[in-house]
This record gives sequence, C-alpha cells and structure tokens, in this order.
Amino acid sequence: MIAKAAPWKKGTISKLAEDLSRGGTIAIIDIHGIPADAMLGMRKSLRDSMSIRVAKKKLMTRAWNEAKLDTDVLFEMFGNAVQPALVQTTEFDSFTLFSELKKTEAGRAAKPGDIAPKDIIVEKQDTGMAPGPIVGDLNSIGIPAKIMKGSVHIQKDTVAIKEGEVFEGELGIMLSKLGINPIVTGLKVISTYENGIKFSPDILDIDFDEFRTKVIGGVSATFNLACNLGWMTNVTMPTLLSKASSEALNVAVEAEVINHKTLPLFIGRANVSMLGLASRLDSSALDDELASKLGAVAAAAATTATPVAEETDSTPTEVEEEEEDEPEEFGGLGDLFG
Repeated sequence: MIAKAAPWKKGTISKLAEDLSRGGTIAIIDIHGIPADAMLGMRKSLRDSMSIRVAKKKLMTRAWNEAKLDTDVLFEMFGNAVQPALVQTTEFDSFTLFSELKKTEAGRAAKPGDIAPKDIIVEKQDTGMAPGPIVGDLNSIGIPAKIMKGSVHIQKDTVAIKEGEVFEGELGIMLSKLGINPIVTGLKVISTYENGIKFSPDILDIDFDEFRTKVIGGVSATFNLACNLGWMTNVTMPTLLSKASSEALNVAVEAEVINHKTLPLFIGRANVSMLGLASRLDSSALDDELASKLGAVAAAAATTATPVAEETDSTPTEVEEEEEDEPEEFGGLGDLFG
C-alpha cells in the first residue's frame, strides 16, 4: 500500500514552490529559540516586504524540485539551521535582506541548556542593587560580591561561563539581573540565493556606514589621481579646464598681458598701491574721496586686529617732535590718478 501525502503537506509544498517561482532573493533562516508571540510580531512587521514560510527540510526540498532549482544548492543553504524557514522577496537584494532581518535580533536571559555564544565576563562594578539575598546568590555561582556603601558590589572581573559551555541552574537568571542577556534570538540568516549565486552571512554582514565612507574616499582619491595625471573624461574635464584657466590667468598677470580678464586685477593692484602711498601722506594732501577710502580701510583693519595692552612700570618719556618740511601744495593725491 502506497502512503499518501497529507493534504496540508501538499498545500505547504505548493505555497513554497509558488514563492520560489517568483524569483528575486531567496533565503534560509533559522527561527530556533524565538518565542511564538515574538515570531508572530516579526512576521507581521515584515509581511509587506517578504514572504516567510516555516516548513521541514523535506518539504522545502520537494518544493525546490518543483521549482526546478538545484537541490545541491539548497542542502548547502540549510547549513546548521535547527528550525529552518524559507524567505522570498523581490524588494530586497541579499545584502539589504540580511540587514533587515538582523534588526529582529534581541538578547534574552539564558535558560538551563542554552549554550554560551562567547565568554561571558562580569566586570568589577557597583551593581546599584540593595543589600539582600542577591549577595549569597551571586557568590553561589562563582561571582564574588559583597555589600559596600549600601549597595552590592562585584569585587573583580569574573568569567561567569566560557564559550561553548552549557548554562545550568540559576546562572542565566542571575546574569540577567546584572543586565547580561547573552542569548541572541531573531530571524538568523543562514544563507541567501540570488541570480544563481549563494551568499553566506560572513559576506553579507557589512557595516554600510563604514563601507559608504570607504567608497566615497576611494572615489575622491581616484578623481584626484585622474586630475593630477591630466586624464581627460567627462567627469574630470570641468576641473581640468578650471585649473588650466586659473594657471593661464596667473601667467598672464605675471607677464603683464592686458585683457578683459587681467585688467580688473591690475586695477586692483594699482588701487592697493595708491592707498598704501596715500596712507603715508599728511591728511591735508588728501581730497575727500581719498580720505573716505582710507577711513574705510582703517575701520576694516580695526575690526580684525586684536589689540594688545602692554603694562610698564616706567614713566613714558616725552619725545620731541622734529619739525617736518611742509609739503608742496597741490590739489590732492587723487589728482595724480585722474
């Protein structure tokens, strides 16, 4: 007698095959250890952007075959998943999907039977907890504690449990009271499959901010190198032309070539020289316009200069002013410049 597949299994296979036929990004995730209510909340929040279906490996394999995909790839994707689920999305690529699912991760208190994911170190600290039985409880699990200044203090850094060891007794609960929740639960990505390429978590786990900074730095360095080499492209040409124009203008100014570009610079230089000369003359030699310009320059200099007051115990000596020769009379320095 040939055993018939249960209707619900056929329905599950059909839905899985339908998801796989949509293409896009496919992922195998592990939902082991996620509480049922938390799982429902995660699926609800992600429903609009992806499909998440929980099924046994055998049913996934049959659906994979129906979608005419390579089952060897699926076996590799299962990896170490304890309770696998299949994710399909056309909205995210593999890297974005990994980032989205990583957001579901959260720490919880360790339970008896859980395996430590790393060395759990309890640091020397003031726990802030009031004196009580907690002191004896901490000492009973190997964490030295005593009461100091009205609160419970951990006496020294202590390795509560090493990576790979199994949590037993009240250790997980006591660590949770210290704010240590080492067991991470969430939709853990085991592998993704996109456009015939399989990606593992070590490839997908990217710090996008750091990556973006490196890309920007690389592009900037490449652009600078191209400009310094004189590499002409539609990207570098505006900068190269601007640089060439600036260098040509400098050469023209130094060579005293007069044109519509250099003339304003020459006039500006002459104006500065004229004001410098005028500042050395007696005010009686200046007309109103020139005096006004000198006043404006002096006011601007006063706002930027930092006055320094010097103290001295000596009495300033009077300096006799030498008689100056009176300048020849003329209508003002402005007359010299038209």
